[in-house]
Amino acid sequence: MTRPARLPLPERLPDLLGSARFSAVLTHCILGTAVLSHALRSTVGWAGLIAIVTTLVAMAAGSLAAKRGDWEWRGLLPISLLVLVGWCAATLLWTAYQPDAVGGVLYLAASAFLAVYVGVVRDLIQIVRAAGDVLRLVLVSSLALEVLAGLLIDGPIPFLGIRGALERLGPIQGLLGERNALGIVALVAAVTFAVELMTRSVSRGRGVFSLVVALLVASLTRSSVILGTFLVLAVAALAILGLRHLARQARPLANSAVLVLAAGVAVLVVAFRSPVLQVLQARPDYLQRVALWREMLRLIDLNTIEGWGFVGFWRRDAYPYTALDLVSRGAQETGRNAYLDLYLQAGLVGLALFAAFCALALGRSWVLATTKRGVGYVWTALVLVVLVVASLAESVTIVEWGWVLLVICAVKAAQGRSWRHGLPEQHRPG
Repeated sequence: MTRPARLPLPERLPDLLGSARFSAVLTHCILGTAVLSHALRSTVGWAGLIAIVTTLVAMAAGSLAAKRGDWEWRGLLPISLLVLVGWCAATLLWTAYQPDAVGGVLYLAASAFLAVYVGVVRDLIQIVRAAGDVLRLVLVSSLALEVLAGLLIDGPIPFLGIRGALERLGPIQGLLGERNALGIVALVAAVTFAVELMTRSVSRGRGVFSLVVALLVASLTRSSVILGTFLVLAVAALAILGLRHLARQARPLANSAVLVLAAGVAVLVVAFRSPVLQVLQARPDYLQRVALWREMLRLIDLNTIEGWGFVGFWRRDAYPYTALDLVSRGAQETGRNAYLDLYLQAGLVGLALFAAFCALALGRSWVLATTKRGVGYVWTALVLVVLVVASLAESVTIVEWGWVLLVICAVKAAQGRSWRHGLPEQHRPG
């Protein structure tokens, strides 16, 4: 019996790019590249990372083209995302460091495109499973490298940013190269592993082990930023679980009460910030942050509305980052605060657009998490809580993995709560 002749690769390519298996593998690659971007830059350099991202963008574009008849345009993309990226691109018109800014905007747009691809072609549970696989590997590998550096060779691994402090119980940096970044990823991983357990996506033993590893890594960072973010995350998780158990007709009122309570707590924190600041002032890293933020605010006053031009990671050979280098002693690539960082780069307009983007994403995902039966909706809400809160002390949500996760969550939230679902359905022939 003769086998049917296989079609040439060019004729099979659309079916390959449009297959579910290809989308699953590409999703893992996108998430892995985003989370491991620091490690990739440290090993293959910017040129290697850009080549990887460019390849992923080309593959994602081909996959979307092959799947173009499988998705509905209504509510597909948050308009706030398009406007935010558009404004960051518009800052190229007046920036003084245009070549560097072009690279920063393209990197931002490419990361957003890859995140949109994941949000469009994969459902929520599939994204949670992919994130779980990637984050498990990253955290276990980070712990293994910390054991190697801190206990076996008893020395740092400089090119990865690992200081080898595990024998002193931290702080550890892992494959993220910085303890706060590793801690934020660990908190996102803890949310992911908890949702995996609740949805029975993995075995109970594997899920519990993963959750323990995530919490262990977060604690070994020994970061007050991570501790504060964890406390907010715990309160948010309890609030969502409580709201999900209320009667459906009582949830809107309860959500309004939670919003008022959160606003009240924020006002109290600002009003009674002095005791907290007195405690933090004893920490050298806090004093360095405050000095950096003060200099950023001084520079913001010079270009308040439009900003200096979006660049993403700071370019140390361009003003105003040369001035900020003197304050930070050449140790920072970002402003250690996503909101203030974007205020500096994209001005008050960019800050307002970013705040609106985050608020819409968090609001939509919170409503979905408290009104929909699917446990997967809890993942987007809690991941956004982690990212939004941690952005007060790190610029994670405007570059690389934090930006990718933020856009994925925003896209999934928009698909569930967009006003454009009220528009007429797109007519499809046949």
